[in-house]
Amino acid sequence: MLKPQLSNLDDLIRNCKTGNLQYQEMLYKHFYGYALGVCLRYLINRDDALEAANDAFIKAFKYLNTFKEGADFKPWFRKILVNTSLDYKRKNMRFNQAIEMTDTEQQTTYSSAVDQLSVKDILSLMKNLNETQHLVFNLYEIDGYTHKEIGEMLNIPESSSRTYLSRAKQILQNLLITHSIYTK
Repeated sequence: MLKPQLSNLDDLIRNCKTGNLQYQEMLYKHFYGYALGVCLRYLINRDDALEAANDAFIKAFKYLNTFKEGADFKPWFRKILVNTSLDYKRKNMRFNQAIEMTDTEQQTTYSSAVDQLSVKDILSLMKNLNETQHLVFNLYEIDGYTHKEIGEMLNIPESSSRTYLSRAKQILQNLLITHSIYTK
């Protein structure tokens, strides 16, 4: 059977909306690496990330008719990937009743060591954070969600999101100093 040829992503998406499996397979192959990368940031276990990525593709194909033609597909799909990963995490995570946390430590005004790192370095160090700190750091610093949005997503107060982020940054900074990764 001949594989369909397309000139651009808009054509591919338009044909996927018709339910044609060949075009859906092409879209899947085109965005598979991206999808897995996003899911791995939230779900450290590769098998869990694979499952979430595949579930996200299923959701994307199911709701592709809501995608506006001519819009940028990647941000639309990333939102599905993030939400699917968070749903999977929530399903497997034991969130005790959220307690509002207040940041009692004074914030420093100097540029932190975390700000000097590459994404790859940060992702490697993030393995040392607890699950909630990891999620909040990822959502805020990497995906650009606001503390209000994060609070709604994780069912925690907005102030707790800020505190989790602050503590995550402090932990990462201490790791950098401890492991001599940070150079002045």
